[in-house]
Amino acid sequence: MSKADANGNNLDLLMDVNLRITVELGRTRMQLAQVLELQQGSVVELDRLAGDPVDVYINDHLFARGEVIVVDDKFGVRITELLSPNREKGLI
Repeated sequence: MSKADANGNNLDLLMDVNLRITVELGRTRMQLAQVLELQQGSVVELDRLAGDPVDVYINDHLFARGEVIVVDDKFGVRITELLSPNREKGLI
């Protein structure tokens, strides 16, 4: 078996691993009393502006940045920037 075959087989073993992917639109800080006052239709102001990139986390690690898009009446994220583990930017 060649080294390439061995690496390919090792990668195949990981294809069924579940990962938690989180897309963060923004953050805010609120007092508990403010949270308890929230109701349907309430607006929560975030620390980002509309149109700003969203952060994409994989298993709680910042992985990429992207933009929110709509596909067939559902929201999605188009990845615009991948981040290496040492946080250097890598544009796609």
